Amino acid sequence: MATLHVYVTPKSGRNEISGWRGGELLLRVTAPPEDGKANAAVCKLLSKALGVPKSAVLVTRGETSRHKTVEVDGLEQAATETVLGIGE
Repeated sequence: MATLHVYVTPKSGRNEISGWRGGELLLRVTAPPEDGKANAAVCKLLSKALGVPKSAVLVTRGETSRHKTVEVDGLEQAATETVLGIGE
């Protein structure tokens, strides 16, 4: 299982992974930060980027914050960081 620290910008113009800042992955999602819509969009965006089912991605901390901790089941930490280009 891989753990990612992400910083989310809701109500953005498009859904995208914007890169890394420090140890956080920067994500932009079009969904508003209400009723868990932004969290669902984060899970969908990461599952598509990593090639895993949506059910394998779970926000485990920071559900109402822009700073979130996300766990990805089925991928090792090193593989996840390679796919997302950590340190680039």
